[in-house]
Amino acid sequence: MCIMTRILVTGGTAQLGQPTVAALREAGHDVRVLSRREDAGALSEGLWSGDLLTGRGLGRALSGIETVVHLASTGTARDVAATRLLTTFARSAGVGHIVFISIVGVAEIPLAYYLGKLEAEQVIIDAEIPHSIVRATQFHSFVVRLFTAQPRILPVTLFPAFSFQPIGVDEVAARLVELATADPAGRAPDIGGPQVLTGHELALRWKAATGSRRPLAPLRIPGRMGAAFAAGHNLVPGPPFGTDTFDEFLAARHPRRPLAR
Repeated sequence: MCIMTRILVTGGTAQLGQPTVAALREAGHDVRVLSRREDAGALSEGLWSGDLLTGRGLGRALSGIETVVHLASTGTARDVAATRLLTTFARSAGVGHIVFISIVGVAEIPLAYYLGKLEAEQVIIDAEIPHSIVRATQFHSFVVRLFTAQPRILPVTLFPAFSFQPIGVDEVAARLVELATADPAGRAPDIGGPQVLTGHELALRWKAATGSRRPLAPLRIPGRMGAAFAAGHNLVPGPPFGTDTFDEFLAARHPRRPLAR
């Protein structure tokens, strides 16, 4: 029997937030989605006004909330300040559990965004609010963007010269729901997709699925960052969590094309 929990989700309208909110509501929980819209308070779709950078509306949005699922991210240094402000208001509101999504490898890979995630993790730990922090590998869609975001003027499609373990966004959402509706886990085990594939293997699959005719070429990252990826710090050792493969992700979006093998 499900016990209804009142949950606030930040970033609830984004790629990961949408399936997380849907799954929480399907399980019978009372879910509020934080929105920067000033007219969003208690709208029919469950949006509640609140700004993680100024604090506007956060007290009202957090009133009566038992659990916060913190997914909001702009990819900038402001994420740390936003997390700090959120924890301050959450502590004042008596929130009993914060669930935070992070990225596998944040402690070893010297990317600025990763370092910000790591600092945000520490902000939550230091806030002394019971919490669950889970690190996930990159989504399938992120891998696709590595190829589609390249300038068209390039004569080749570049692929990173290291391996990935992409995971389905719905599977990450399902794990967040598990954590949000259980006792605080602290640092939960990292999660990754079912396959570890090289950048070249992923590029071949994407090329076959989309019909791209451009040749492929490796992109090698120098220095400490390249060494961290080459060492596999973006991968999860042991049994995988996810079951949705990159091939299945591509097939769902390009159903008429055969996949590379």
